[in-house]
Amino acid sequence: MGFINSKDFSHARADKIGVLLTNLGTPDEANPKALKRYLKQFLSDPRVVEVPRLLWWFILNGVILNIRPRRSAKAYQTVFTEQGSPLLFHTVSQTKAVAAELATRGYPDLVVDFAMRYGNPSFQSVLQRMMQQGVRKLIVLPLYPQYSASTSASSFDELARDFMQRRWLPDLRFISHYHDYPAYIAACANRIREHWQQHGQADKLLFSYHGIPKRYLMNGDPYHCECYKTSRLIAEALQLKPEQYVTTFQSRFGREEWLKPYTDETLKALPAQGVSSVQVFCPGFSADCLETIEEIGEENKEYFEHAGGKRYEYISALNDRADHIQALSQLIIDNLQGWQLTADPERLARAQQLNPQEVQ
Repeated sequence: MGFINSKDFSHARADKIGVLLTNLGTPDEANPKALKRYLKQFLSDPRVVEVPRLLWWFILNGVILNIRPRRSAKAYQTVFTEQGSPLLFHTVSQTKAVAAELATRGYPDLVVDFAMRYGNPSFQSVLQRMMQQGVRKLIVLPLYPQYSASTSASSFDELARDFMQRRWLPDLRFISHYHDYPAYIAACANRIREHWQQHGQADKLLFSYHGIPKRYLMNGDPYHCECYKTSRLIAEALQLKPEQYVTTFQSRFGREEWLKPYTDETLKALPAQGVSSVQVFCPGFSADCLETIEEIGEENKEYFEHAGGKRYEYISALNDRADHIQALSQLIIDNLQGWQLTADPERLARAQQLNPQEVQ
């Protein structure tokens, strides 16, 4: 087996600390060909779809990839802008803002970058770039506040696959979740308060999270519990009573039971319960994307209004808000404790013996 080597490594160069932000990913373009490529990678992940591999191969390649790409492409076309995919350009903006915030807090020499679990930029390409820049200590922050095996653990899998091929591994710190991190909770509450200041409160505040099969919960995945804790903490920060908010789950796929209550069914039922106005916030999405802009902002709005609802408002994700960037930066700083940004004197002395030109 061949390994990814570090042939251009300089013994005279000081070690660097890297910060890698990761997110789910997005197709390169909003067309069926790009969607097929993206969906094949996404839906082939055994962390995402826990079905016997041979059976799933036939279902995925024989049915889903021949039908879904065209339909998904139409949905993506409604959210792509001149900047491209919302998830991509928001993640780029977040990465730049986190780097700037860390620099203002006394960490100007960190190598801050981002990668997508599916699609581009890939883990492999970004990690290679970071290693070439001299990163010997690495913090990885998947931008999933609530842990799930299908998101956070899948990101770790991809990281491990890359590391298995490398000759020289960096020290690693992996932040698996931050669902109850106080600064993140405060940023969510601030975003909702600002919306209320501009538009007033609705009858009900709905917290919508991406769903996963109920079977994953029964097998020990903590995602369901972490979502409910996030909702409770935000509601407490907003001083909401239990009857003023509800937690739901969206984006289910297939026929098996997923986490309930379902977002779409809840919105269809609320008007009959006397709820004429609703506001929806998605605490599990660090950046706006197809699932928030199109699914929550448009599709579920129609469900609510067709059921008799009068006022529906989607409260946008945190994206690159200052308080969100400050929260992510503080979380990173918390995980930097004990790591130094200094050169190793002994290694520098050895480099002088090996190749004096390196330390000229």
